[in-house]
Amino acid sequence: MGVKLEKNDLTKSWLLWVTFGQQCYNFEIMQGLGFAHAMCPIIRRLYPDDVEKRKEALERHMNYYNTENNWGASIAGIVASMEEEKANGAAISDSSINSIKAALMGPLAGIGDTVTQSLVKTVLLGIACDLALNGNILGPILFVVLMSVYTLGFSHFVYFTGYKSGKASVTKLLAGGKLSAVTDALGVLGIMVLGSLVASSISISTPLVIALGQTTVELQTVLDTILPKLLPLLAFLGCYRMVNKGMKPVKIILILFVVGILCGLLGILA
Repeated sequence: MGVKLEKNDLTKSWLLWVTFGQQCYNFEIMQGLGFAHAMCPIIRRLYPDDVEKRKEALERHMNYYNTENNWGASIAGIVASMEEEKANGAAISDSSINSIKAALMGPLAGIGDTVTQSLVKTVLLGIACDLALNGNILGPILFVVLMSVYTLGFSHFVYFTGYKSGKASVTKLLAGGKLSAVTDALGVLGIMVLGSLVASSISISTPLVIALGQTTVELQTVLDTILPKLLPLLAFLGCYRMVNKGMKPVKIILILFVVGILCGLLGILA
């Protein structure tokens, strides 16, 4: 039968990856040390009495590696499966294991950064910030809890899916259209949350009153008729444009301070 990885070994490997995968970053191998550390329970189980083979296994993982931690957990699961096959005599070379890592880390980093950083984290932060701005202490607590549930739950799922299905699991995921549909749906949700946050959290209005003969028109009422919360939207779009132009956050904040003070003194904005 040969040596077989136990669930406890895989769980330890997953936990080491999700907690230490992004530790010990360096310009030479990036997450290489973190990945090798995550493989330690696997290597100990596969080569319990062979120190030389343990050294060889660790050395083949001490190379350049960099991906998104949650989605990248699937690669760790795939590699654990390949290491098990190799230890049982399968014709799997060191280069083939490293080739799988190199081929998958880029696409999964792109997907992971989009889904985790740009969508999931943005949506949860939007909800948490809105609660916190309204004085609700559950805001930051909810963010930490939900982000932890996503991080631990999703990485655990893809790690064990990668181990059970091997490289075919990620290949099918990247080739299918389901991932694109999920990403698009999360993108729409993220935009909705961001729009709601802009409308509820940015408080800008104008007290200007325009006299037309014996009639006066409140400019804010006119703007609300055109589009409610138009001024907060324009302020957000202005900041977004400055960010896209490469302006540093400190400079943008100073511009907002100056414009806000001048418009307040002139009675243009309230």
